[in-house]
Amino acid sequence: MTIVLTGGCGFIGSHQAVALLEAGHDVVLVDDLSNARESVVDRIAEIAGRRPEFHATDVRDTEALTKVLAASGCDSIIHFAGLKHVSESMERAIDYLDVNLAGLTSVLKAADTTGVRRLVFSSSGSIYGPAERVPIPETAPVNPTNPYSRSKALCEQVLAQVCAVDPSWSVMSLRYFNPAGAHPSGLIGEDPTHLISNLVPVIMETVNGAFDSVPIFGTDFDTDDGTAVRDYIHVMDVVEAHAAALDVVKTTTGFEALNIGRGEGVSVRQLITAAGDVLDRPIPTVEHPRRTGDVAALAADTTRSKKRLGIHDYRGVDTIFRDAWRFRAGRTT
Repeated sequence: MTIVLTGGCGFIGSHQAVALLEAGHDVVLVDDLSNARESVVDRIAEIAGRRPEFHATDVRDTEALTKVLAASGCDSIIHFAGLKHVSESMERAIDYLDVNLAGLTSVLKAADTTGVRRLVFSSSGSIYGPAERVPIPETAPVNPTNPYSRSKALCEQVLAQVCAVDPSWSVMSLRYFNPAGAHPSGLIGEDPTHLISNLVPVIMETVNGAFDSVPIFGTDFDTDDGTAVRDYIHVMDVVEAHAAALDVVKTTTGFEALNIGRGEGVSVRQLITAAGDVLDRPIPTVEHPRRTGDVAALAADTTRSKKRLGIHDYRGVDTIFRDAWRFRAGRTT
């Protein structure tokens, strides 16, 4: 089976490429390198023993993307490409709608032209907003509080509508809850080129001495220690969920959304403490006011995804930090 990964040089895309290549699939990466490095293709090949095909293409270039899909003869697409930072989206709302929504529309046009009808979509647990119940089930109301989350919610609406009017489509949207960590080889991990804002890589950069301290945004949330609670899941668990989702879309039609998380919330303070314990060193912090658009707690109810995808065991926070540090300590570019 040939699978096209948009955003394939990014954090999750690169790990997905390794897993699919190791499983015997042919993989085609599409990435405009706006927040990723082409050198990751070499690292993917080193780990997997096979090199994926790579195209430096913006997914909004429908003509170019159509040519890639047609030449690849792909069976399925995993659509990772997009902008993903909550705080940045508050300043670049129009860009987020353009890249995320127009990017998806372009992917759908190219797929429709080339007859590809199987797609797994990279969504976000943040679309639920300030949920009434935590852990959050897929049946909870979608109530995004920032342009990033709104763009993901709109993308899901588009995908659901496409499937409703054309029953030949099979789409699964995976709503991630804070992927983190790195490949256990230490060769690939979370390595953005222009904005480091996710908490785990910020902790890694602080431990490495690149940052003076870890910022804590908000200490007055309605949580046990006042800091925001999130559900952190190892990137390799996310990758395994995508592989299982590909199997599902091969045998079903229509639109379905599933939560991808460990099902356990961890506060910012708890996460920083866990990192210090694993890495055996103090981690300085500095407190800041809440960021606009942040909510107190997000954690996944994984009951449905466990049943649908057959995944029951998840790597713990300690493994997330050990693997993330192995990557950060060995990174040279």
